[in-house]
Amino acid sequence: MGEFLSEIRVRINETYMSLQAAQAAGDEFLADAHASELEDLHRIAARNGIDPNCV
Repeated sequence: MGEFLSEIRVRINETYMSLQAAQAAGDEFLADAHASELEDLHRIAARNGIDPNCV
């Protein structure tokens, strides 16, 4: 589980940073895409017993 947890943390953090950058740039389409990806990553974490808010 250690490797999975590390990877999901990295992916959530990278996606969140990309979402913020897209929002700051005013790119609504890209921001929506990143928001959807972030939701998917949170769902994957939750399905594997990881609290996505603590990642």
